[in-house]
Amino acid sequence: MSKIIVVSHYLPYQYTIEGLSTVLKRYERRYSESQASSPLSSNHPSVDESEEKGHSRTLSDASMTRDCESIWISWNFAEECRNVSGNFVLHKRNGHSAMFSGIKSLKKSDNVVHIGWPGPCLDVNGNALEGFELSLNQKERLRDKLLEHDCVPVFLTENIGKGHYDGYGKGQLWPLFHYLLWENVEETMKNEKDSWDAYVLANELYVDAIMSVYEEGDIVWIHDYHLLLVPQMLRKKIPEALIGFFLHSPFPTSEIFRCLPRRKEVLMGVLGSNLIGFQTYSYARHFISSCTRVLGLESTPKGVDYKGFLVMIGIFPIGVDVERIEKRRKSEKVKKKIDVIKEMFGNKKLIVGRDKLDEIKGVQHKLNSFEKFLSEYPEFRNQVVLVQVTTPGREVGHKNKKKIETRVSEIISRINGKYGSLEFVPVHHFHHQLERDEYYALLSLADVALVTSIRDGMNTYAHEMIVCQQENYAPLILSEFTGTAHSLSSALLVNPWDHKGVSNTIYDALVMTKNEKMVRHQQMMNHVTSNTSEFWAFKFIEELRKSNKIQDHANPTPLLDLIYLKNQFINSNKKLLLLDYDGTLTSIRKIPSAAIPSKELLDSLSILCSNESIIVFIISGRDETFLEKHLGHIPNLGLSAEHGCFIRFPNKSEWINLIDEIDLSWKNDVLPIFEYYTERTIGSFIEHKRASLTWHYRLADPNFGSWQAKECQNHLENAILSKLPVEILLGKKNLEVRPISINKGEIVKRLLAEYSDIDFIFCAGDDKTDEDMFKMLKKVENIPHPISCTIGSAKKMTQAAYHVLDSSDIINLLTDLANLSK
Repeated sequence: MSKIIVVSHYLPYQYTIEGLSTVLKRYERRYSESQASSPLSSNHPSVDESEEKGHSRTLSDASMTRDCESIWISWNFAEECRNVSGNFVLHKRNGHSAMFSGIKSLKKSDNVVHIGWPGPCLDVNGNALEGFELSLNQKERLRDKLLEHDCVPVFLTENIGKGHYDGYGKGQLWPLFHYLLWENVEETMKNEKDSWDAYVLANELYVDAIMSVYEEGDIVWIHDYHLLLVPQMLRKKIPEALIGFFLHSPFPTSEIFRCLPRRKEVLMGVLGSNLIGFQTYSYARHFISSCTRVLGLESTPKGVDYKGFLVMIGIFPIGVDVERIEKRRKSEKVKKKIDVIKEMFGNKKLIVGRDKLDEIKGVQHKLNSFEKFLSEYPEFRNQVVLVQVTTPGREVGHKNKKKIETRVSEIISRINGKYGSLEFVPVHHFHHQLERDEYYALLSLADVALVTSIRDGMNTYAHEMIVCQQENYAPLILSEFTGTAHSLSSALLVNPWDHKGVSNTIYDALVMTKNEKMVRHQQMMNHVTSNTSEFWAFKFIEELRKSNKIQDHANPTPLLDLIYLKNQFINSNKKLLLLDYDGTLTSIRKIPSAAIPSKELLDSLSILCSNESIIVFIISGRDETFLEKHLGHIPNLGLSAEHGCFIRFPNKSEWINLIDEIDLSWKNDVLPIFEYYTERTIGSFIEHKRASLTWHYRLADPNFGSWQAKECQNHLENAILSKLPVEILLGKKNLEVRPISINKGEIVKRLLAEYSDIDFIFCAGDDKTDEDMFKMLKKVENIPHPISCTIGSAKKMTQAAYHVLDSSDIINLLTDLANLSK
């Protein structure tokens, strides 16, 4: 039975080892003894003092002193930890509850395996033991323990883990995706290569883990910006795999995204997916725009055309586990917490916020807006309290983190100093992770919920607030820059930068009538209950399966079997090679004239053409002049220009005009239309050929160029196509008009008649004009297995029998065939 393989940065479990506490106590005692005897001991805090200040215990603590005994203790402690043979104990991981609950719900109908990093080992107090790495034996035992819970660990070394997560993930991608261009560009770019290398290596390790459990028919669902390269890496190993990717964070505009030095690699990495999901339409639109502008890809309302394969794009706003929250908030523990909080704040109105303390959550904006509210509406002083809960953010860089904490503390002190008294404190700040019961109690008692993120994915706090407010109907004030704002239209939307505007909205929320509160809450509750985390997961997997059916219009085109091809080539007597040029023998270039053949290609063609048993034809859309200039010097090479309008046989100098009797007066009607759109599309130009006209827009603005091309196509179809014997070819960033009776398939037909003793055919091409050749080869009866090959994805719509992924594969093949023919 097939399964769903879920891949995320973290696993839903953390772990500790039984028996570790004994080692820790012994370490603390000996460490304290060494510190007491050290001449530098007064300069360093004790372990207990470090814990009181919120410092995590690390193996490097012992090396803070130069005392040899302390260094020995540190080393010895690490060794003892690695030799601890106690059982592993798993704990549910805090955070990502919406994602994990959605994934868990899939187990109702499918087998689910979760792949991810288990994180560092925890001590008995739940602190990470930084610097401690598991022994091989411990890793195997932890793997076995996690497998009991359908989890497969990816073990990252400390260096790879930091480079992958802190270095590239949080240092490069996270700021950019949240519209925060790097604060210290010089420092960031100095470490860019090392962090990128770690990011690539970590993604490869995740792929290895997938490969270890993957079976034919499995679905692979990859999550978030930590693993953007995994889809393409996996696609190369398993071309037929059904791969979904969901981005939990925002995706920035193309103007922001293209600042990323590795922008192309990142986009191509995620485009290995069958389906890419986003929280909002805006994020999806930004991604498509980036694919168009950065990679020059074509897009449709359904997705992005990547190497002939339609990568589907979908919108899947994540929700929360409403049933679980409902059950928990009605528990006796929560009711007791409600009584405690009521006693603490009395009859004060509570404005409640819960955020990570990082740049994007807008806590400073919230505090400034609340200060403005107290200034503008003095009647609410001593009556309204802001209860702000923050958890430590995962900002990269200790200085930046401390800077935010300091700034928040300063604003709170200023507000409480200005508007507070012995009896009244306007702002209550709790900088730690609240227990779940206390958290739900606080949400249930709120009179207003306030979210002022300056950029956010899907803020599930808003959903949790709505579920907990089924008695009080507290209004939700929500930043318009959150992903949630697109779904919760009945919330009071604000611009967090407009402090006066937020202040006024706080007032509106506090004086809102109960009837309006009920109406707004009911509308939001309907959305939250309809779009749960379970529905999110189910819908994504459902659409992923559908996308496979849409893309799987036929069986996937198999990868070209090089061994079979070479055997056929060697064992045949007379061989015919039919090769397209642009996109097949060279990569597509923005300026067509820049796509010239490489020395490797020219050498291979020369060797092949020197063999009397091999006939090679380049069948191109290029005109005779270009082909003569760049390929005409190769003896015995056959050429066909303008999609079959002209042909030059091997060892002949003259071109045969196959359209001599065709009326080309239609050009007089088409040219003015092309000129009209050229004048109105900066960067576009017209290419004049003897038998055709081509309008290129590759150098134009990608979005505007595509839009103009559609307009031009409609214009041609209405004004020309029905009246004249021509057809329109939709190429890669171009429109070509040519006589309807001429195509590459007709040239193939002519060559098969000319060379009747052929017993081996290889034909390669990359676009729609080459499909005529593939169709013609399907009609060949005297040759058992003509080999046709397209360039692109396995699921590209094609008449070809095989595929390769890139034009470089064709170049390499020709080199091999040339060596075989010597």
